[in-house]
Amino acid sequence: MSLGGATLRVHLSNAFGSSPLRLASVHVARPVSTASAKIDPSTDRPLSFSGRGGVTIPAGAEYLSDPLVYPVSALTDLAISIHFDRPPDGQTGHPGSRATSYLAHGDLVSAPDLPDAKKVDHWYQLAGVDVAASTTAVSIAVLGDSITDGHGATTNGNDRWTDVLARRLSLIGVLNEGIGGNHLLHDGLGPNALARLDRDIFAQAAVRYLIVLEGVNDLGGLTRTAEATPLEHAALVQRILAAYEQIIERAHTHAIMVFGGTVLPYGGSGYYHPGPANEADRQAVNRWIRTSGRFDAVIDFDKVTRDRVHPERLLPAYDSGDHLHPSPAGYAAMADAIALNLFAAAPSRKLGL
Repeated sequence: MSLGGATLRVHLSNAFGSSPLRLASVHVARPVSTASAKIDPSTDRPLSFSGRGGVTIPAGAEYLSDPLVYPVSALTDLAISIHFDRPPDGQTGHPGSRATSYLAHGDLVSAPDLPDAKKVDHWYQLAGVDVAASTTAVSIAVLGDSITDGHGATTNGNDRWTDVLARRLSLIGVLNEGIGGNHLLHDGLGPNALARLDRDIFAQAAVRYLIVLEGVNDLGGLTRTAEATPLEHAALVQRILAAYEQIIERAHTHAIMVFGGTVLPYGGSGYYHPGPANEADRQAVNRWIRTSGRFDAVIDFDKVTRDRVHPERLLPAYDSGDHLHPSPAGYAAMADAIALNLFAAAPSRKLGL
């Protein structure tokens, strides 16, 4: 959790399911630690859905639990347990959770431990948790790819850059909407960034600010398997900039301020093996982010994380080792570089048409 509150509700998702999803019961508890399946049994509580203990979620839908009086402090860890009374036809999951889930047979939602459970570092069916916080509390949504998702962060360590940012703030929630492999312009492991704005950003609670850190997968993907012509490079840059403008315009119609994050360097990446033309594309995109005036503010992640001698590369101390994703130290530097006065007030001007 980034914010605390006296009451919570849980979002459960069948967004990518092809048939109705039956959940027999869902419980919430406090874990003994983030690195085990043990819970404190005295904190275990069942969730309800329109007063009932189970719920059937239609294909493609998300479902909210009833509010539960369950006081939590800011930065609290929760364990949410789901009992499927029959296997789902398809699972809606988050492969880049950087957190361990525990799978076992039987109705064990209140079990104090699951010693024989299978461990998987994914989340399934869980889409988020809301809290009833102060009336002045707002949220920052972060639209991103694996760098926001936290590739290179410590599993169960809560040291993604969004986690570090949350620890610096008060009365502001941080909603990590990063998906590994996400693109602006086409689908990857999940829907493209434009396609998921309504569900992942605008439908979230109390969003007043949006940080956009997208584009490296589009830039690197252009030449991942074959070379591209100068015209293809120019066209890609133009399409990326147009996608940013679409995100800004759509967010402004919801009175959400949009902050543009510059694209981090990825020189030396063995996955994308970028050349001079790819770096020129990245520089062109970052120049537009910094100078166009279209974003309400700019967060210069590139400046923070690049090597001063080889600016097309991550600073070695901030490199997870693949020359594409930051290390925990790099993520901390990204979060620490964000000026908190960006979030000092809700939008003071009318945004949108």
